[in-house]
Amino acid sequence: MPKTKSFFLLLSHALGSMALALPVRALEAPDFARDVRPILASHCFKCHGQDAGSRKSGLRLDGPDATSKPAKSGVVALVPGHPGESEAIRRILSTDPDEVMPPPSAKHPLTADQQDILRRWVAAGAAYQDHWAFVAPRAAAPPAVRQSTWPRGELDRFILARLEAEGLQPSPEADRATLLRRVSLDLIGLPPSVEEADAFLADPSPQAYEALVDRLLASPHYGERWARRWLDLARYADTNGYEKDRPRSMWPWRDWVVRALNADMPFDEFTVAQLAGDLLPDATEDQVTATGFHRNTMLNEEGGIDPLEFRFHAMTDRVATTGTTWMGLTIGCAQCHTHKYDPIQHTEYYQLMAFLNNAEEPFRYLPSGETEGQRREREEEANRLQASLEERWPLPGLEGPWQAVAPASLTTASGEKPRLLDDGSALFAAPGPEKETITLVLESTGPPVDALKLEALTDASLENQGPGRTPHGNFVLSEIRITAQPI
Repeated sequence: MPKTKSFFLLLSHALGSMALALPVRALEAPDFARDVRPILASHCFKCHGQDAGSRKSGLRLDGPDATSKPAKSGVVALVPGHPGESEAIRRILSTDPDEVMPPPSAKHPLTADQQDILRRWVAAGAAYQDHWAFVAPRAAAPPAVRQSTWPRGELDRFILARLEAEGLQPSPEADRATLLRRVSLDLIGLPPSVEEADAFLADPSPQAYEALVDRLLASPHYGERWARRWLDLARYADTNGYEKDRPRSMWPWRDWVVRALNADMPFDEFTVAQLAGDLLPDATEDQVTATGFHRNTMLNEEGGIDPLEFRFHAMTDRVATTGTTWMGLTIGCAQCHTHKYDPIQHTEYYQLMAFLNNAEEPFRYLPSGETEGQRREREEEANRLQASLEERWPLPGLEGPWQAVAPASLTTASGEKPRLLDDGSALFAAPGPEKETITLVLESTGPPVDALKLEALTDASLENQGPGRTPHGNFVLSEIRITAQPI
């Protein structure tokens, strides 16, 4: 058998893209997860499921309680092995509109086939199974097949067993050119080049196909091909999503996923790094980058929003995505109520949310090879330009002389009274209005005035040191309007 990547198999299982064909089970023993649970979820759980608030008659059909605990009527709904003694089976088979379940008012009756599945399930013992997401995977023994010489590996036996159960024959083996194209597209998502095709077709050795698969698994394109499935689950995007939909740099996390797949990272390590990489002891830059999985939530930068509201939306998105990606559960429904179909309680949803609700959103600079060199070059250039500012300023014609002039009068639209200091400057103390219009009247009796300079000064007496009154000292000057008249 050719070398395979364990991560590829695990990831395929997690995405539901790798389904082994199993022989058809005997009709007289329905499988609970495959045959019975969907019927109960669709027709019964609304009134007899997980949600205690909407449960009728004290009867719960989503677990083995129904086979042991009497309902309010005192009868046991399901008697394993005895459908004739089971009240639930009697009610679903009833033709009396006052007794039949589901009731006619639900307008969702069971079909004859569904009734028969439930009856045969009880006759076979009414065995319940946990939701598949909570059951550890077990290796299945390869089934027996009639054409024992056809399989080349154990996986082939599963496929052949299903074909034989359906009365089908395997297709003839594909020619080498078709096989090359198929495996190349499957593993790296790209067709083979002319040179690669010529080399494979010219190699008659029995190990040629195995060597081909090994080469494709070692290709960097392998990670690119299979990362796309994971990026879809993580709702990967290079823009924020809402309103302005501004770009954001999520590509370092995307590249981390590609590298993880190409490195054949074990699935448990892959999981821990993305959900809690920053909490690992002495976390590396790579492990922190991995936590970008949950930084793919949409960001709303529209003016006037409540940031806490959209932070909450981001948290609920992370909870729902975690459940869908790792457990295959529609957890998001339990945000508002105990789940009708999946075994998730309303309280359990917020218990899970508590794990994700303490995350901060810091900006993180991630240096890398070429870009780090460019950053250093630009930083050095900026320092050189900054150092030369004194030589390049003031602009020609504005060298001076400048004369500080104290305002003859100073008024504000809000009525605020600034303090005029001895050096002729005006101090606007915090706090103040969010917006302000200031009118300065200056008088000049000297030479003609051909330029005005407004200086925003810092002040050590202010908590933020100025020049603005915001906590970080910033302020925005929107407009200056100048009029002149003779004194």
